[in-house]
Amino acid sequence: MPGRPSRQLAPLGVAGFRLLFFSTLASSFGTLLAAVALAIDVKDRTNSGLWVGGVLLVEFLPAIGVGLTLGPLLDRLERRKLMIAADLLRAAVFAALPFATSAGEIVALALVAGLATGFFRPAVYAGVPNLVSEDMLGPANALLQTIENLSWAAGPIIGGVLTAAAGPDAAYWINAVSFLVSAFFVFKIPARLLQSTTALSRGHWTDLKDGFATVLRSRPLLAVLIGWGLALSGSGAIGVSEVFMAKDTLHGGDFGYGLIYGATGVGLVVGSFWSSSIVDRLGIARTYGGALLLMGGGFAVGAASVDIWMAAACCVVAGVGNGIAVVCNALLVQRTRDDVRGRALTFVMSATWAGMGVTIVVTGALMSPTDSRWVWAIGAVLIGLAAAVGYTLAREPAPAAAPLEAPAN
Repeated sequence: MPGRPSRQLAPLGVAGFRLLFFSTLASSFGTLLAAVALAIDVKDRTNSGLWVGGVLLVEFLPAIGVGLTLGPLLDRLERRKLMIAADLLRAAVFAALPFATSAGEIVALALVAGLATGFFRPAVYAGVPNLVSEDMLGPANALLQTIENLSWAAGPIIGGVLTAAAGPDAAYWINAVSFLVSAFFVFKIPARLLQSTTALSRGHWTDLKDGFATVLRSRPLLAVLIGWGLALSGSGAIGVSEVFMAKDTLHGGDFGYGLIYGATGVGLVVGSFWSSSIVDRLGIARTYGGALLLMGGGFAVGAASVDIWMAAACCVVAGVGNGIAVVCNALLVQRTRDDVRGRALTFVMSATWAGMGVTIVVTGALMSPTDSRWVWAIGAVLIGLAAAVGYTLAREPAPAAAPLEAPAN
């Protein structure tokens, strides 16, 4: 094993982080449980792929807008109040959804929830370095990512079963309660533990420009912006083609698609849980580059799969690399000063997600059902390039050589 479980679980002994962990558990599980209900509800009301695509889009599109225009608020406002407000707003949205009378109302409410999530999630990761000591930062990020990945793997399945048995309203009410629980746990964290200082504003647009400049001047942040941006573009293209790979190329049917989707989730959980121990052994640069290389290699071999089981095994491998890389992303961004960390984090997240969104649209428009192997191969190449860029930029620059002293006369 790469490390002892006690080391991985040590941050849970810190009261403030433990509360944040349970808040994340409640909100992420409820969100992913309800995501399936939203898609099913809109599909049943409209039977339109355009409407279903719309509700999926508004789940992450507002976060891009937050990062590109509103990021300074994460440094200027008190993080605890911002997180509680986001949770209460999301609770209100999902409490209102059972009374929605049209697909348009559902999408509009989902847009509001997506906007709140665009503030909540960056605030969580911006606050983690203030809650735990430096030596616990890796395990703390690993625990948060592990619980999000477990929710990602289990939430949609439970949401599908619940919606089939009791309709989407049940999932909406459960999610509303989950956000109230999350807000309660955040409320119990002293505000000073989530934020060492609030930034003084020099004007909103100047503050925003300062965040952009911080990213462009920082090698660790550029490693995430460029490296992870390339990796998300590659994985986004692969994501579009997965259903065609499973059903048309490998003849795995609906079960096959579910199999490779779930296999990726298994890999994500394993990778994220053990990531901090690997960083401790190898350092951040080698871990980041190696994780992206593992991710790309898994998809590269997967492109040549002879059956759905081989593809699923490759997705587990790629998921492990993905899970490790995501924790490295958090560690690299969290090296930023606390007073600019929120806006730097949201800018990086927004830019990389925007790149992935463009890739998804382009891939969907250009690929045919028989192109899935080529899409996987091209995506793997992009992720391999991301590994080289990420490793290079995440490395600490070598110290300058000391000048030679002139020989004594």
